[in-house]
Formats: sequence, C-alpha cells, structure tokens
Amino acid sequence: MIHALVGVLPQFLFLGLMLAIAYVPLGDWMAKVYQSEKDWAVEKAVYAVLRVDPKRGQTWKGYSRALLAFSLASILVLYAIQRLQTVLPSWGNPRDAAVEPYMAFNTAASFVSNTNWQSYSGEDTLTNGAQMLGLTVQNFASAAVGLCVAVALIRGLAHLGYPRDSRVGGGQPGISGRTVPQGLIGNFWVDLTRGLIRILLPLSFIVALVLIFLGTMQTFGSNVVTSLGVDIPRAPVASQEAIKLLGTNGGGIFGANSAHPFENPTAFTNVIEIWSLLVISFSMIRTYGTMVGSQKQAYTLLSVAGGIWAVMVGLVSWAQDTPVGAAARAAGANMEGIEQRLGIPSSALFAVSTTGTSTGAVDSMHDSYGPLGGGLLILNMLFGEIAPGGVGTGLYGLLIVSILAVFIGGLLVGRTPEFLGNKIGKPEISAVCLYTLTMPILVLAGVGASVARWKLVEDSATNFGLPGSPNNAHGLSEVLYAFVSASNNNGSAFGGLTVTDPWWQVTLGLAMLLGRFLPIVFALYLAGSVAEQKRTATTTGSLPTAGATFATLTVGVILLVAALTFFPVLTLGPISEALS
Repeated sequence: MIHALVGVLPQFLFLGLMLAIAYVPLGDWMAKVYQSEKDWAVEKAVYAVLRVDPKRGQTWKGYSRALLAFSLASILVLYAIQRLQTVLPSWGNPRDAAVEPYMAFNTAASFVSNTNWQSYSGEDTLTNGAQMLGLTVQNFASAAVGLCVAVALIRGLAHLGYPRDSRVGGGQPGISGRTVPQGLIGNFWVDLTRGLIRILLPLSFIVALVLIFLGTMQTFGSNVVTSLGVDIPRAPVASQEAIKLLGTNGGGIFGANSAHPFENPTAFTNVIEIWSLLVISFSMIRTYGTMVGSQKQAYTLLSVAGGIWAVMVGLVSWAQDTPVGAAARAAGANMEGIEQRLGIPSSALFAVSTTGTSTGAVDSMHDSYGPLGGGLLILNMLFGEIAPGGVGTGLYGLLIVSILAVFIGGLLVGRTPEFLGNKIGKPEISAVCLYTLTMPILVLAGVGASVARWKLVEDSATNFGLPGSPNNAHGLSEVLYAFVSASNNNGSAFGGLTVTDPWWQVTLGLAMLLGRFLPIVFALYLAGSVAEQKRTATTTGSLPTAGATFATLTVGVILLVAALTFFPVLTLGPISEALS
C-alpha cells in the first residue's frame, strides 16, 4: 500500500496544485459568463441566425423543449455525416464505405449524449472530415449542454431567475436581493452559445496549442506508408484531444485512445490530459458558490467530490500495485494492459479520473486491471460520477445527492428539509428520486436482458469474458461495465466484450440516450419547481447544508445508495472474481 501511494503521490500533488491554481479564476469566470447581461457581437450574430430573443427567459418546460430539440437535431445530423462520409470532404484519409446503420446510430447517440462510447477504431472507420465535422463538433455541443443544465439548476435553487426578461409580474427577491421573474431558469440558447464561445472554445484552443508543443499530432496530411508496408494514420489529433478531455467526452481518433503516442506522447502530456478532464468540473463547484453567494456551500461539495476522488486514486493504485496471478507476481505488479511509458501510478490516476468524470478516455486497458482494480473503477462510476463528475453533469449530480441527503437527514433528526431556503416537498423529492433511480434501472435491466438473451439465443459472438465461457465472473463484469459506462455517459469499456452486433449497438445506444436525457429532464423539473417557490428564511430548525457534518452525511448517502442498489451484481461479478 505504501509503495503504491509513494508512486502516485508526486503526480497527485502536482495535479492538485494545477487544479487549485485554476479553481478560483476559472470558476468565477464561468459564473460571470452565465450572469452577464451583455452579449458579445458574435453571440448576437448567432441569435440572429437562430431567430432567438436572448432577453426572453424560459420556464423549465421551455428550457427542456429547446434542449431536447437541439439534441435530436444533433443526433440526426451526426448520423447523416457517418452515412454520407464517402461523399463528404475526407481531409486526408478517404474511406471506401459509409458507417453501417446500427453503428452509426450507436455513435450518434454516444457523442450527442456526451458518452463517446466507440465500438470501432477511428483510424480505420471514419474520415478526418467525419471526425471533425461530426465528432469534434458534438464534443463541444454535448459539453455545453451539460453546462446549461447545471447553471439552470443553480438559478432555480438560488432564485436568480432571468433578470434580462422584461416581463413583469410574479417577481420575487432572489439570493442577490434583486427581484426577478418567478419560475424562469434562463434561456437555453443563450446559455449554450455562451458556454461554447466564452468557455469551451478558448480553453480548447489553449490546451490544443500546449499539446502540439509537447508533441501531439496535428495535421491534415494523408496516411504514410513505410518501406515495410506499414500504414501509419495521421489526423488533426490535438484539436480533438483538447475538447475530448475538457468536455469530459473521451472519444479519441485512435482506437488506443490516450494510450496512443500520437494522442498522448509523454508522461507530462498525460498529466496535462488528466488536468484537462478534471479542471472544468472541479471549477464548476466554485461557480456554484459564486452564483449562490456562499463559498461554504461550494467547499462542502468540493470536499465530497475531492475526497472520493483522492480515496479512489489511492485504492486503485494499491490494487494495481498488488500482484494477482502468476504472471503479475513474476512481473512484480499487474502490468498487463498498462502502457509502459506511463506505468501503474499514471494509469491508475487517469483511470480513476476518467471514471469519476464521465470522460471515458483511457491511457490503459481497464479490462486488464486486476479484479479488485477493475471492480473499483466500476464502483467509481456507480457512485453516479460525481467525483467530480462530467462537465455540468457532475455539479447537478452533486446538488441532487445533496438534496437527497438533506431530506434523509431531516427525517433522521426531525428537522425541516430545506436547501438554500427552498422547502423540499413532494414535487422536489419526486424529481430527486426519479433522477437517482434512472441509472440503476438502466444498468440492471440492460445487464439482465443481455445475460438472458445469451442464455436463450446462445450467441457465441456475445463473448462474455473468455470465448466459450460466458458464465464466468469476469464475463459478467464486462457486461456490467458496458451498461454502467453507457448509462452514466462515461464511454470507457472492458475491451474483452464484443459489442459490434445489433443487440449491443441498439441497447447500449438507448441506455446512453435515456441515461443522459431523462436525468436532465428531472433536474430541470427540479429547477423549475424550486424556482416557483417563495424562499424561506433559514432558521435553527433548518438542517445546515455546509460544513464537515453535512459533507459526511452526503458521502454516506452516496455510499448507501450505491451499496444497496448494486451490491448483488457486484458480488456476482468483480467481487466473486477477486475472491476466486
């Protein structure tokens, strides 16, 4: 244990320092972006093209309709790009065939839902044109949608309303003391545009330049064939790599993802990439504290997310540093599937960060991790990916689990369930429960249906675990990981599971879409419900929602929900495998 911690500690501390440096300025900038009443010239041009009134606020229903309509259009466009890639610009690497229909649906659902699950190798399947026009664009758009939902929920909880809306009547004072129209939670098109133009594009440009300087590939040149006949793919990698990580997307140009030297050439770029996939999600917690006017609230959530992340880094590092099996003992550690340039500490740090942020990018093969290490990565996703979670999704996930903790804590001690001056009544706790139950239902139903299908159909292509051994514990772990990853919009995978047949393409695609958009609708309903309330003054009868006690309660609720829901299937899969 000590050896593992010594190995990962220097990188962990350096990464923590880099995140701390960015926390305040980036968090406050994002708060300013979404609170500003001034539009940039380029934003005004976008609103004119979209024929949107940026000064008109939306209720949760209007916000939801706009978000779902935009996402549906994105799915259709991305599907069409894949099917038509042979006639669209290839930009260096033309393909002879279009992406087949089931795979195109799965990929469209994946990238629009911010999952970025890939059942193909990008360098062999897609043109550079399809990568950039389709996948890279959706990397930006899906991340911006996550930011929109988080900000809308903050506005609802803080009663910030939409001050730019000129309509009068029904106003009430928000946390800032300013009277705002009641029930409004923002304007989706304004939030989307600002998230893209003021946050994601500038940050991606900076990170892409850093990666290029450090050796990451960026070219429109065609593939190179060596004198030995080896075909070396080339692509504009750095530009997609930057937003793939900053937007907690995860889909890479190469099948090896961030283990490929063209995407992640050195140990230092590895740390830069981990920082990129964490920085916005952690800084969004600061944004929340700034917008609600209480950094104590933010530090409480930061301690929850940061604490879980730190503990999981230590546990996975220890699990991978402890040899399991004869080959691992001979090597001195579990080195199978680990990129030799990076080693176990860097791989464990990346693996925990990517499964804790709904990113899905990998610099090592998670399927090759030991039973305990792989099981911990599954558990990290089963927490709901709130440590610190995806861009936007992590924050509103943290807020919803905090509201659940308030409700449970109030029942335990007989205090009024309130959060930021909002009473947690039947509508609010119903939204919280529906949000909380969506992912477990999708995971357990998907795993159960897939195992039952194998039993009924005897489909050897399903390939649970080792060929011909579909009933082993690792085979179940592979199926469990697939549906946990899809339903949480993560995108990483246990690579031993073959997922190219229509069953997996469709079921995992549906899990991605339902796992993304049902929780979003429930979160926006919660935002609208509290926005329509009248804020109540905090009294001695209110349960405090800031401080170490509430942080401990919140962590307890996270662990309790995950343990009660998933312990049986974890016992049949990774726990059984580890004990064997």
